[in-house]
Amino acid sequence: MQKVASLCYEVIFKKAFCDVEVFKAFTKDFLGIDLKIDKVQTEKKFDPPIGNVDSRFDLYAEDIENRVIVDIQHRRYEDYYERFLHYHCAAILEQVDTSKNYKPALTVFTIVVSTSGTSEDCAMAEINFDPINLLTHEKLNKIHHRVLYLSPKHVTANTPEPYQEWLKLIQDSLDEQVDETNYHKTEVLKVVDLIKTDGLTPQDRARMKDEYSQEEAFRKAKDEGFSSGIEKRRKVERLEIAKNMLAQGLAVELIEQVTGIHRNLFDSKE
Repeated sequence: MQKVASLCYEVIFKKAFCDVEVFKAFTKDFLGIDLKIDKVQTEKKFDPPIGNVDSRFDLYAEDIENRVIVDIQHRRYEDYYERFLHYHCAAILEQVDTSKNYKPALTVFTIVVSTSGTSEDCAMAEINFDPINLLTHEKLNKIHHRVLYLSPKHVTANTPEPYQEWLKLIQDSLDEQVDETNYHKTEVLKVVDLIKTDGLTPQDRARMKDEYSQEEAFRKAKDEGFSSGIEKRRKVERLEIAKNMLAQGLAVELIEQVTGIHRNLFDSKE
């Protein structure tokens, strides 16, 4: 078993997938495109922002020869599907601003990887922008933009290769140890090598700690908000019960004892 840093951390995910060879192999396996690139940008932004929203792209590469943009996004938000659809559209609209018509020069592909998928997700889902003939269900092959959503948590033995090995590794890394003998693809093994614990820099470790603290603070706030909401609902329910009991002529003292609601809240004279 090899000790590794979890790919749930944004800094670790970028460390692995900003590698040009890894990025190209990942794109080839999921999109079938042989990218001609020599760099992968991180924290890509458009200036000025598109649509008055400052979208940020985790891993971004432009292949002028193949006329494509590939953007790999990481992390899950409450507005997961809508957020990355917006980012995807921003990459299209940014091109239209300087084009002669509404057809962008580069086709945009967005791959979204969530290491914290929910029961509502599946291993692979897609938004395909190509129009479909409603009578024959055939694609018109006019628009090639695609958004691919990946949830490693849902990978199974039935997930076909070459997708399975990538998704399995991402999920495998979450407990911070990986059995390298389970993987065979050169670039997948390179990811393992890039995220080995003994290869992390002090900067990597510092950013991991920051991400962990932020996630814990978010979880705590969410849990406290959830608990507060439950308590409020329970109080409203007890108040309704108290008012019903009062309407039935039961003694105020008994109602207070049973519901825990003070008479000032339910014994209104108005």
